Amino acid sequence: MRAATRVLFSVGLVVAMVTASRKSGAQSAPSEGQPSAQATPAAPGAKSASRYRPTRFSKRAEEYYTLIWGVDSLAVKTAESGEMIRFSYRILDPVKAQQLNDKKAEPSLIDPQAGVRLVVPSLEKVGQLRQSATPEAGKSYWMAFSNKGRLVKKGDRVSVVIGKFRADGLVID
Repeated sequence: MRAATRVLFSVGLVVAMVTASRKSGAQSAPSEGQPSAQATPAAPGAKSASRYRPTRFSKRAEEYYTLIWGVDSLAVKTAESGEMIRFSYRILDPVKAQQLNDKKAEPSLIDPQAGVRLVVPSLEKVGQLRQSATPEAGKSYWMAFSNKGRLVKKGDRVSVVIGKFRADGLVID
């Protein structure tokens, strides 16, 4: 009698577990040959990689840069193994965007998390690492900021300042 009660209890328990997993939409358990992702402990101090990317900036900010400054597609990326930070943008209205290509305006990239202000380096034979030609609609332009010591990293939110132009909250890719 006891054995029959144990068997019925075990079957009831298994049925309850299967029913609960189907209701919650959970996946089936991995087979014995496959390692379980939950059973593997993470290394202490290791960051887990997120599949979500931080938002660049809001639609309102995108409209602001388009209407006031005549630019869109603002992007900040690391280059040269993190030793340089590349800021790029596309010009929609050359008259409004003249400030960005003005040679007299000193561009800088500010990272409040790292507490640094990066500048565009000027090389002896090449000059400044930025485009300063007369802006044309539909063309993309760039400038490179020196990141010596790699203080500014991917994922940081930075501001780019060029004369009166200021783009806040750009995320480094």
